Amino acid sequence: MHQTLRKILPLAAATLLAFSTAAAAKEVSLSGDFAGENGATNQPSGHVSATLDTVTHQLRYTIDYQGLSGPVTIAHFHGPAGPDVAAGVMQLIPGPYRSGMSNSVTIDAATQSALLNGLSYVNLHTKAHPKGEARAQMTVSPSPGM
Repeated sequence: MHQTLRKILPLAAATLLAFSTAAAAKEVSLSGDFAGENGATNQPSGHVSATLDTVTHQLRYTIDYQGLSGPVTIAHFHGPAGPDVAAGVMQLIPGPYRSGMSNSVTIDAATQSALLNGLSYVNLHTKAHPKGEARAQMTVSPSPGM
């Protein structure tokens, strides 16, 4: 009996841990709308939609944009910063850059905190505007049914 319990208890504990970790996973929806910045005279627009798994720190995103002065040369998540405040790079958005791009990145705890608190933005940089031409301040989207 004791030998059977010694074999079953670790398996039961591992199973319980696996289910509790899965239950603790929380996905948060985020979004932001692009507007021009840094003297952009054109009318850039577009949208970022993202889903963040707060346990694995996986951030999945789709970025749509139009109206830029030229191709995107680089893109980042910046922060921590509120609207209209500049901040440093927190996370590179890997290319190739095109409207409609989707990807995922693993982010660190500081970037996750900035995103969850509305203190991060996506910045699209172009040759004409190397400091950033379009910015989308990220905010937590309401969950369905709220």
